[in-house]
Amino acid sequence: MTANNSENPVVDVKEKVRAFVLEYAAGKGLTEVKDDEPLLTNNIIDSLGSFRMIAFLEETFPLTIEDTDMVPENFQTLNDVERFVAGKLGTASGTAEQPSQAVPATAS
Repeated sequence: MTANNSENPVVDVKEKVRAFVLEYAAGKGLTEVKDDEPLLTNNIIDSLGSFRMIAFLEETFPLTIEDTDMVPENFQTLNDVERFVAGKLGTASGTAEQPSQAVPATAS
């Protein structure tokens, strides 16, 4: 494990997403976003912004966002996005699915 936090993608998730949101919402005069502030219901980002944020996450972090992941609970606040990405990174690193858990084929 590296001691340099800048190399750990989980450490920087919230700040990277915050920077994306602030850049996306720059025309609205937004200068800060609280960790628990609703991004969609407070009109900080719109539906197009949601899709752009998903693309940003896939480009920035080693993960793939599936259709089943695209639920409001994963993207409502910065805290939600951070939790979602951390969970996906855990899955991507192999901690969630173990090949040994496969059901063996029966012999005939």
